[in-house]
Amino acid sequence: MLKEIVDIISQGKREVEDLLKEDVKKVETVEIVGEYNEEKLTNRFISGDNIYIMNALLKGNGCQSMRGKLDLIYIDPPFLSKANYNSKIILPLDDELVTIENFAYSDTWNEGSISYLKMLYKRLLLMRELLSDRGSIYLHLDWHMVHYAKLLMDEIFGEDMFLNEIIWSYKSGGVSKKYFSRKHDTILLYSKTKDYIFNPQKEKSYNRGFKPYRFKGVSEYKDELGWYTLVNMKDVWNIDMVGRTSSERMGYGTQKPEKLLERIVLASSNEDSVVADFFAGSGTTAVVAERYNRKWILSDLGYASLQATKKRLMDIKSKGFIHEKIEGFYIPKGGRLKIHSIDKKSFEFDTKIISINLEGYEIDIDNIPIEEKYKDILYKVMLKDSLALIDIISIDTDYDGKIFRSRWQSKRDKESYKIPDKIELKLLKKAKRSIGIKIVDVFGFESEYIIEV
Repeated sequence: MLKEIVDIISQGKREVEDLLKEDVKKVETVEIVGEYNEEKLTNRFISGDNIYIMNALLKGNGCQSMRGKLDLIYIDPPFLSKANYNSKIILPLDDELVTIENFAYSDTWNEGSISYLKMLYKRLLLMRELLSDRGSIYLHLDWHMVHYAKLLMDEIFGEDMFLNEIIWSYKSGGVSKKYFSRKHDTILLYSKTKDYIFNPQKEKSYNRGFKPYRFKGVSEYKDELGWYTLVNMKDVWNIDMVGRTSSERMGYGTQKPEKLLERIVLASSNEDSVVADFFAGSGTTAVVAERYNRKWILSDLGYASLQATKKRLMDIKSKGFIHEKIEGFYIPKGGRLKIHSIDKKSFEFDTKIISINLEGYEIDIDNIPIEEKYKDILYKVMLKDSLALIDIISIDTDYDGKIFRSRWQSKRDKESYKIPDKIELKLLKKAKRSIGIKIVDVFGFESEYIIEV
């Protein structure tokens, strides 16, 4: 493998040099959610292949160049697990909840470890160019490829820029009678220069016997276990995975816990830093970055990732973000929304209330890429309550037919697993108004509608 590593590095450098010489693919705005200020950097989710996205970010295609602007990059790429991952979809049926699985992404590679490392090396090269001089990068992997990835990181960032090999230890996972149970991931931390952002985090260190030491000048604290002091955090982190009953759980197969990202974001960025994650997955990085007043840029190739991220940002009442896509990226079109009626009535002298009453949602089940055993469940749900197949609904009260500005949005709640069947909008009176409706169904497929009122 060592000879192949040399080839991967030399070939990867050539391919990235060629990529940077090519005409950059355009980044196109698809949707603006919530607040938007064209003068300031805004949170962004970019759909598509991240190698083209990073190239566009470096060159400032149609926007401010992000070269040397990112204070923190965290990536949780595929692990070369040689498996396919699904997202779990919960649907209501006859006063019960049923679960079906939908394909999220594949972690299989034609040439095995060689093609995987080729993919990773080229993207790490681009990430280094995006990092600020005070920036750092966290590469999250497991036992499959982390030993080879460290060689690549040493070559790109320099061995002297290696800071930590962080062990994330957890309880969940497989067990074996033939070897020790594999219960940890590895996170490699590198900086771009020696002058990097680092805010030491504290953790509890329990006293021997959980009894007070009473050392002069040492602050001690007590909890339900006993006495402890606060020390700078070690590089072994014991954090629970996102369990089946966790309120964070999105049904996304490789979702990472918010506590894990909290440590990373707080340690290696400051307020108003720009944080990036180019393998966004379930969107944990965006949720944590926004909570702690960091700007964020996320990208992912899967539309299930965008769907999960949108819902989580709605849960935390996000200030807003732009959804963009790289030129050529295609989000599958969804089914057909049926509207029962639209009612209008005056409200005060300059406003009126528009009520949109939804009737149902039809999809072509035969064209949904799920296993046959789930299709019968879908037929039953569509007959009983087809609105349960809508995951997110957004409204643009003045849609221009080009960029959808989501001024109102709702999602399936976690109790009924349904969206509201009646939408009431209080709007300023206007002679004629085009209202846009965007639907994201449970499979991540999108469709748009325009109604004139």
